[in-house]
Amino acid sequence: MEIFLRELWMARDALLEGFIRTIETSMVSILLGTVLGLAIGILLVYGPLVLRLLCRAYVDVMRGTPVLVLILASFYIPSVIGLQLSAFQAGLLALTLFCGSHIGEIVRGALQSVPIGQTEAARSIGLTFPQILAYVLLPQALRSILPTWINTGAELVKASTLLSVIGVGELLLKTQEIVGRNFMTLDFYLFAGLLYLLVNLGIEQAGKALERRVAVR
Repeated sequence: MEIFLRELWMARDALLEGFIRTIETSMVSILLGTVLGLAIGILLVYGPLVLRLLCRAYVDVMRGTPVLVLILASFYIPSVIGLQLSAFQAGLLALTLFCGSHIGEIVRGALQSVPIGQTEAARSIGLTFPQILAYVLLPQALRSILPTWINTGAELVKASTLLSVIGVGELLLKTQEIVGRNFMTLDFYLFAGLLYLLVNLGIEQAGKALERRVAVR
């Protein structure tokens, strides 16, 4: 234990840097993916046929493709068309696209679960479609998707470990570099696992607090 604590202290800066990068990548991809998913979900239900078909193709392809393949594709394909992305930008793009497809499908299901009578009642009192969407449909849909959204956020944190394959200096890559120097494999991987667990527990608790706040009383 004494040796581990000494090595941990020596590696504190690298671990902190990797931990911050993991948090940054996960939170930004969750935020951007949620915005993208909301737009996709709305278009899947209420968009014109062409947009519905395009969104359906995007959702099916993204959800059916392994995250590692998305990360590698986001890293290598843009350079072929002359767009240079850093490893961090490519990883962020891949995780955002992955998150957006899942959120889009969740939002689609939630919107379709709202009784049609509520939309008809809103039209009868003169509300426009944007008003119906903002005041009637989305509040109910978002309330129902919260548990699944929290789970998707936790999955994004775990998926961020795959960014190490393209050289993003997140927690796993930093841990691998430290282990390569001191060969304390079990100790440092267990410590990294504990940090990932703490992040996911934090997301879970924040989500539950949000659920309580928006719950119908």
